[in-house]
Amino acid sequence: MKHLFGCLKKYRLVSILAPLFKLFEATLELFVPLVVANIIDKGIVSSDRSGIFASCALLVALGVVGLCFSVVAQYFSARAAVGSVSMLRSILFERIQSLSYAELDAVGQSTLITRLTADANKVQNGVNMTLRLLLRSPFVVFGAMIMAFTVDVKSALVFVVLIPVLSAVVFGIMLTCLPLYKKVQKGLDGLTTLTRENLTGVRVIRAFRRENAETEDFVVSNRALSSLQRFVGRVSGLMGPLTYAVVSAGIIALLYSGAVRIDSGELTQGQIVALYSYMSQILVELVKLASLIITITGAVASQKRIEAVFEDSKTGQTGADTSELNNSASADTETRAEGNDTVVEFIGAGLTYPGNNAPAVTGVELSVKRGETVGIIGGTGSGKTSLVNLIPRFYDAAEGAVRVFGRDVRDWDPKELRSRIGVVPQKAELFAGTVRDNLLFADENACDDELVRALKTAQAYDFIFEKGGLDHVLEQNGRNLSGGQKQRLTVARALVGAPEILILDDSASALDYATDAAMRSAIAADAHADAVFIVSQRAAGVMNADTILVLDGGAVVGCGKHDELLESCAVYREIYDSQFGSEEACDE
Repeated sequence: MKHLFGCLKKYRLVSILAPLFKLFEATLELFVPLVVANIIDKGIVSSDRSGIFASCALLVALGVVGLCFSVVAQYFSARAAVGSVSMLRSILFERIQSLSYAELDAVGQSTLITRLTADANKVQNGVNMTLRLLLRSPFVVFGAMIMAFTVDVKSALVFVVLIPVLSAVVFGIMLTCLPLYKKVQKGLDGLTTLTRENLTGVRVIRAFRRENAETEDFVVSNRALSSLQRFVGRVSGLMGPLTYAVVSAGIIALLYSGAVRIDSGELTQGQIVALYSYMSQILVELVKLASLIITITGAVASQKRIEAVFEDSKTGQTGADTSELNNSASADTETRAEGNDTVVEFIGAGLTYPGNNAPAVTGVELSVKRGETVGIIGGTGSGKTSLVNLIPRFYDAAEGAVRVFGRDVRDWDPKELRSRIGVVPQKAELFAGTVRDNLLFADENACDDELVRALKTAQAYDFIFEKGGLDHVLEQNGRNLSGGQKQRLTVARALVGAPEILILDDSASALDYATDAAMRSAIAADAHADAVFIVSQRAAGVMNADTILVLDGGAVVGCGKHDELLESCAVYREIYDSQFGSEEACDE
């Protein structure tokens, strides 16, 4: 609850005023039965019409003032709840942005979305209800008992027995529901994950005619979640009937003993009505408290799930600064290889993904000098993307080290490191908005001339300006562009920031050979990066690189120039022959 309380501190005043005004309203409510008793005993019995009118006017005044107090309290509680949870969402989103790829893989994207939306909404509702009712309901319950003693001590003993029994019922059901609500949230995470997979993979599902199977899987998961929710609803639903039964038993006891004492003259009719009213108030407030406890229970479970995102997976400590990417020293912003020609250096570097026993990449030794282009090639799953992900520190090396401009990447500030690196990911990702908006992700201060130059280098200028230029609106994930157009636009985005290190991770897989070649030539002539890494499954994409790294099963099986590898590396020769044909076929 650390972060929620931290956000509520910003709304400390309204968080105090909200329950305070509710207590004022509750205090006025406790005087209503006494006024009604006075109307019966002194007004009706004595036929004092003026007294009746005066008491009725007092009731109206109590109601109006109480309503004003209630409205003010609800305004303050809503302001505190909405404001604090809005801040919590912002902090949570900032935390998610700071997570490493490994941490994101461990938590899962679908559960993060659930925690940022559904869980945050539950917390907001819980805060609102807590500020309004958490103090009010117990105050009215115990206040009604105290007021009952002022009316008649013997009859009030029923309240002394009744309240502990009701408390046992309420808290017993609460303790039972708390772990069940956690299971419900986990089930919701699973259903969200399944839904997200079906939506993102709908083309694949239809291509392999798996609609019925996926529908059946969804129905099974949905039924399991619904069954669990119904069970929790039944358990929590017992609270209302049980509290009504206990309070009804108390009312019966009160009316029976009161009727006997009225006959004997020990109690008046107004007093027994007042006692009954206090008993009814207790019933209403306990029902409210029961509902509040269920809401708070769900909100606490949701807040714990949110707090888990702030918890470091390695240390178990909480805080917005515990991401494994934030444990590094601040880098010198002027660091660049002015006196050092080595731009990137892999020293026995390797990567093992969390939960996997086998390394994705292991034992990579490579030194990249200023002005060099490095081609990385290999079969599917050979570790190409894993290797280049170590440079911007998307993942930390599990073995060895990776140095950029002579400094270990773990000693760089992540933002400063990545500001010097342009990355074109394997999957082209674009955002809803204009072309200009997407390009400015790399450098928000770039002018239109720089954007146009980047588009021309990426061979994207022609089709973008045919569609309307920089102000052309892209749909979410660039749905209104073809695969090749999206790839070229992501390359242009990486070039806008004039990166010192450019990483092209299979960024031309959807391009024809001519466009691919033209783009590589333009990048070599115009990018002016200190080092360029080209990841590709095409031999044509890397054959002109200064150094070609051949990966197989996560290990380096070849390193050199194109001609050298054709002679010395069987894996590279196999890839080349599969794409261009063997030398014998060419001779024929």
